[in-house]
Amino acid sequence: MRIALHTKVRADRIEEYESAHREVPAELTAAIRAAGATSWTIWRSGTDLFHVLECEDYGRMIAELEQLPVNIAWQARMTELLDVVHDYSAEGADAGLPVVWEL
Repeated sequence: MRIALHTKVRADRIEEYESAHREVPAELTAAIRAAGATSWTIWRSGTDLFHVLECEDYGRMIAELEQLPVNIAWQARMTELLDVVHDYSAEGADAGLPVVWEL
């Protein structure tokens, strides 16, 4: 399945956000892959962040990641950098952007 998400980085933390993503912990990327993700891309337009990820089952994926210490630490770090965060807990499984059009 393909999921699109929208978050916002704080205007004064853009460089720090991008720097963090150049150094995503290998343990976290391995956990994301093990939870069923095959790709995850984030685009930035100003402070708007658009995520597109492909995975087997998004709800299951975030449920598997929710209690992992490496993910908890990463989400805490991202919370400091973002104005609008995505709910990566099990309750956020239905928070993807709806598809409007597709070619």
